[in-house]
Amino acid sequence: MPELPEVETCRRALTPLLMGRSLTAAEAIWPNAAVTPLAVAGRRIVRLDRRGKFLLMRLDRGWLVVHLRMTGRLVVAREPPARTTVAFGLDSGDWFCLVDLRKFGRAWLVARASEVVGHLGPEPLSRAFTAARFGAMLAPRKARLKPLLLDQRFLAGLGNIYVDESLHVARIHPLRTAASLSVGEVRLLHRHIRRILRAAIAAGGTTVQDFVDPDGAPGRFRDRLQVFRRTGEPCYRCGTAIERSVVAQRGTHSCPRCQRL
Repeated sequence: MPELPEVETCRRALTPLLMGRSLTAAEAIWPNAAVTPLAVAGRRIVRLDRRGKFLLMRLDRGWLVVHLRMTGRLVVAREPPARTTVAFGLDSGDWFCLVDLRKFGRAWLVARASEVVGHLGPEPLSRAFTAARFGAMLAPRKARLKPLLLDQRFLAGLGNIYVDESLHVARIHPLRTAASLSVGEVRLLHRHIRRILRAAIAAGGTTVQDFVDPDGAPGRFRDRLQVFRRTGEPCYRCGTAIERSVVAQRGTHSCPRCQRL
């Protein structure tokens, strides 16, 4: 599933192509992809934002919100490509399309973005997300770290890739409870979450299987992954074989030596 860096990569690539354009039509080729009626004709795209894993398009009237789910990708093309589930006509004659092999991606047209994203937790790259705030969020929680960090209501935008990577670099086991972290561990995890997300954005995201940006380019952060999808390979820090376990029904990758429970 595309996570924060992949959606931010899409936002940056799409902004010069879409900002200021007027929408002329919407076609829900796969009806389930349109959560709400998409009556966008005549509305102008004012700006593109992101909230967690959601792409937000501010219109002169309302918001168009898109979530890529598992295999969705966004393209601007002269004609809707194969496997397009939702297509939006532009006054340039092009189409802005959600292309989705598994058809899980969704689109909403709403008066306020909060109708779709109001449940999300803090943005990990925002100025407001300080180490002190992170510590205050973790301190009362008895939940295991891996499922807690995956919970979009707790912290927006992290998924399996960047949770595994952040915990590994911070040398914290994914089954540690949130409340068990020391002040130093909280600061370390906070720093590495932000650093890894920024590095992944700079690299255009991570392509493990399906993700490509709107220009068709894969994410380059795949070559910098420390543990994710490296089961059995040596840890770059200590040489111990990376292990895969299942935590909260999600494949989880860690080093048994660097990340002791």
